[in-house]
Amino acid sequence: MECNAEHPEWRRGDLTVTTDPSRLDLDAICAFLTRSYWAPKRSREVIVRSLRHSIGFGVFAGDRQVGIARVITDRATYAYVSDVFVDEARRGTGVGTFLMECIKAHPDLQGIERWSLATRDGHALYRKFGFQDLLHPERQMEIPRRP
Repeated sequence: MECNAEHPEWRRGDLTVTTDPSRLDLDAICAFLTRSYWAPKRSREVIVRSLRHSIGFGVFAGDRQVGIARVITDRATYAYVSDVFVDEARRGTGVGTFLMECIKAHPDLQGIERWSLATRDGHALYRKFGFQDLLHPERQMEIPRRP
């Protein structure tokens, strides 16, 4: 890990994961999210605002962005992993695993008391990092989005 105080960066093979917001390719991120099941209609304005108020993890192969994740956090007690996306051509090659390793290694996320996320199809990946089904789903509440 190369680490300046503000924006850690990790390298493995041809991949770089960085939290430097100036490196994020907003066109690529918006294109990723329009192909997702959870945010196909999210506006560019909302995507920009969401990145501004989170730790964004961009995955790059050279200069091309091939993945993204956001961590919504207070940097002390809680972290929510969101908007994880790996380019279709790179899936199944370890990009998601590397991305999650970087998220869990980020200096500002050490000692977090509670991590959470929601997924339809990534359970096997996230279980490798300690995520499990809710122990007490009856304690969880939400305001569901309406169609």
